[in-house]
Amino acid sequence: MALQIRRKQMDNKQKDGIYNARELGAPKTVILGLQHMFAMFGSTVLVPILTGLSVSTTLLFAGLGTLIFHFITKRKVPAFLGSSFAFLGGYMAIAPLLEDANGNLTVPNPALPYACAGVAVAGLVYLLLALFIKIFSASKVMRFFPPIVTGPIIIAIGLTLSQSAVNSCSTNWWIALVAIVVVIVCNIFGKGMIKIIPILIGVVASYVVAAVTGNVDFSGVKEAAWVGVPIVKDSTVFSIFGKGFDSSLLITSIITIVPISLATIVEHIGDISAISSTTGINYIKDPGLHRTLTGDGIATTVASLFGAPANTTYGENTGVLALSKVYDPFVIEIAAAFAILFSFCPKFAAVISAMPSATVGGISLVLYGMISAVGVRNVVENKVDFSKSRNVIIAALILVLSIGINYSAAGAISFTIKDVTISLSGLAVGAIVGILLNAILPGKDYKFEDDEPNDTGVNFQVGDDFSEDSGNAK
Repeated sequence: MALQIRRKQMDNKQKDGIYNARELGAPKTVILGLQHMFAMFGSTVLVPILTGLSVSTTLLFAGLGTLIFHFITKRKVPAFLGSSFAFLGGYMAIAPLLEDANGNLTVPNPALPYACAGVAVAGLVYLLLALFIKIFSASKVMRFFPPIVTGPIIIAIGLTLSQSAVNSCSTNWWIALVAIVVVIVCNIFGKGMIKIIPILIGVVASYVVAAVTGNVDFSGVKEAAWVGVPIVKDSTVFSIFGKGFDSSLLITSIITIVPISLATIVEHIGDISAISSTTGINYIKDPGLHRTLTGDGIATTVASLFGAPANTTYGENTGVLALSKVYDPFVIEIAAAFAILFSFCPKFAAVISAMPSATVGGISLVLYGMISAVGVRNVVENKVDFSKSRNVIIAALILVLSIGINYSAAGAISFTIKDVTISLSGLAVGAIVGILLNAILPGKDYKFEDDEPNDTGVNFQVGDDFSEDSGNAK
């Protein structure tokens, strides 16, 4: 009965939605694309600011990555790919930001291309899983990534990043507080687009306050050109090969960062499911989860090779779809084209790069906490049974190992194989241990159903279109 109700609700939603935006006319279609780009903008440019990667390169490959994704998914899925926050822990572990002359954490670390190499390999994990799904089906593969594993990993990602957020806030707590308050107010009390883009509004408000009070150095903006090439050779993965190549650091980066892809893969499935729920079309079945994972994975690997952050499908994307009720992938492709266009303006990137550490810290404080909160939501909404000892042990070891190792004196577990020293971050150790324990210990209680687009390890559903008797929270 519940399934019949859901299908009826999906049919009604399809009647209400716009699946061909060109019927609205070219001007409105372009405006919708521009709106979509700005909705993704705040989160997309924040990752390069937090890691030292290029804003211009990030925008370029957010646009190109989105187009790659649409090509592989047969232009059926209205999804925008932007910077992934889940890999921030990996970047911080391999190439933390360095201090400039004023003590601000804004100087890119020379090891950053090595971190990008690790992320590029992580993107290939998507392709491997996509192959397994194509061969064995999604349900058989996803049993290795239940909420009891992915939930604590996501929680740990946010918590291990918390120290850097507090350090950045401490450069000027008043400016950081402006960002925090504005984000909270917009998110809780905002309406329409204000509620969709609280991070962007928070960044702008805090930035303006910092500029008015003389806490921003605009010298770099004056020197930046209006037009330029968004790719810098020395920032790409290709630059590490040759004189000075550090094979040990490369291997460490790969082993440290690749396990994070296990969490981002489930995030991807959650986002695709949310888009399916919003539009009333099951994209996990058609064009298929293997295609969406392939598109996301290739976009991530290509972006990382050229010095941009990992790409991921965005929860904000679902919010815009629900708000506008325009489900035409063509609108997303216009948004991607705008992102590419902005990437060729160095002056625009310089304005973003001049953002004070306190503004970044204030946004990060909320953002990192939200990452952990999504992990908690993952566990709660999927009703993980903590009366079972196996679940308690798995969650406990993931959290303690991930956070404990990260904040230990060494900061990692290191060992040497022949002449190569390998360092495993807390996140890497926690993820590996969690997956192995879940596979070995008896009493598994999670089943992934690929016929139901909302039945996933992460539930990002928006709105109140589904009844709670379906087993999914509103």
